[in-house]
Amino acid sequence: MIDTSFFKELDRFTFMVRKRVSTAYSGSRRSILKGRGMEPVSYREYTRGDDFKTIDWKVYGRTEKLYVKEFEEEKSLTTHILLDTSKSMDFRNKFEYASMLALGFAYLVTKDNEKFGISTFSEEIDITKPKRGRGYLSLNIDTLNSMELSGKTRFDYCIEKYASMIKSRSLVFIISDFMTDAESINNAVFRLGDNELVLIQVMDPVEKNLDLGGEAKLIDLETGAKLDIYSSPRLRLEYQKLLDDHIGKIREVCLQVGADFHSVTTDKPVFDAIFEVINKRAVISVKG
Repeated sequence: MIDTSFFKELDRFTFMVRKRVSTAYSGSRRSILKGRGMEPVSYREYTRGDDFKTIDWKVYGRTEKLYVKEFEEEKSLTTHILLDTSKSMDFRNKFEYASMLALGFAYLVTKDNEKFGISTFSEEIDITKPKRGRGYLSLNIDTLNSMELSGKTRFDYCIEKYASMIKSRSLVFIISDFMTDAESINNAVFRLGDNELVLIQVMDPVEKNLDLGGEAKLIDLETGAKLDIYSSPRLRLEYQKLLDDHIGKIREVCLQVGADFHSVTTDKPVFDAIFEVINKRAVISVKG
């Protein structure tokens, strides 16, 4: 069962992810509105019919002329959470941890009464329509608790299918071990690069360090292939280099499109992992 008791820790935060966008949610032009907004982006002289609340009285005090503030429109983003359910996630508590991350972000979005959807993927992708509400969150908890992991990860294929149904700029989380070829990941990142994109790699400490204490039998959970190894310091060093190179390629493509990439191991408290992500990307207010 997925432990959701950490939700109580998240109650200290109000998580708001908003993007200043045009009213059409597309293109590079900003929508400048008279009146309310998050921050003024320009000023112009007051004209008859303007809202008195938008007058900047400090500017009037310096110039003895009436100027109103113009604001850039802000809209909340729909949050799409894509969770890897391939067989490679079925190692110790890796999928449970990844599910807790997905539900943690969904919980924070729900607190702000915004839409979210958790879709799962392996060889195919099960797309769920974003909705609001605690009831919908509970439904997602039940779904993940009963989830059976299977198949390989057809990363590019699944992300391509999902990207085609996103109709406006959105916040997209991809939670996976990213144990697939770098080219497939790169293609997927570029397909979603116009969104606010966050990749979170979840690994078990053993996968991260290959510290198996000598002789061990490795089994590929997706193919069933077996390999006898001796976990020597030299082998671990070579493995670490290959892993670092793989992660480096993911980080590089994320930098190119302005996406965030985080790599966490399952021995890190879930709350700390979530805070690391939202502290870098979002606007957070802390209660008490």
